[in-house]
Amino acid sequence: MLEGGHGPGAPDDLVLTRDAAGSVNGLAYFGPQVVLAADDDGAVEAIADELRKRRGPRSFVGPQDAVDTLWQRVRDWHPAPSLVRAVQPVYALVPGDLRYGGAAAGVRRARDEDAPVVVDHSARMILGELGYDPRANRSAFTAAVRQAIALGLWWVWIVDGRLRFQLNVGPRTASTSQLQGVWTPPEQRGKGYATQGLAGVARRLFATEASLSLYVNDFNGPAIALYERLGFSRVGTFSTLLFS
Repeated sequence: MLEGGHGPGAPDDLVLTRDAAGSVNGLAYFGPQVVLAADDDGAVEAIADELRKRRGPRSFVGPQDAVDTLWQRVRDWHPAPSLVRAVQPVYALVPGDLRYGGAAAGVRRARDEDAPVVVDHSARMILGELGYDPRANRSAFTAAVRQAIALGLWWVWIVDGRLRFQLNVGPRTASTSQLQGVWTPPEQRGKGYATQGLAGVARRLFATEASLSLYVNDFNGPAIALYERLGFSRVGTFSTLLFS
């Protein structure tokens, strides 16, 4: 059984599924992407049926088993993915596990005047990792970045007008906050900025957050080394299917 304001007239929804006993066994966000979690195949089946009512999402994202099962349910009628990130380790960090005793970084919450820098570097990261440039719809992308900055979700380290490090805080719960868009420009790498920057943001966020989490492509060895060096522990595996 699926609950929520679902249907083609509601393009941005959070819906849940229940088993025969009435217990919640699955959850899906339907928006520009589909983000799902499911305890069993019945939940995935309900989510797959709901997907038929939706305009094509840009991606499927979620725990590896759930994404794999969803794709098996819809592959006969859904367009094939243009890019598959089959293994994306999920990491988490709690305050007592943060390992860093080096210099403090000059990280701070981004301000509106930082938006052009954040937009361009975010686009560089997305283009390199996912193969598309969000600046193709620059006004909408910039508006989304400015809104996140206004909410205090973007963090930057900028020196003499040059970005050293940035990230943003994505979904939040009482248990964890997800870090996204962790980025040091290629020309600034090898100088320890990512280590200093991420540790600095983590310290600041732990004033209010119980834990931090993120996920990363399995082939991104430098990023994985960074996270593990700072004390992040692997807690699961995600997958992403990207559609053109």
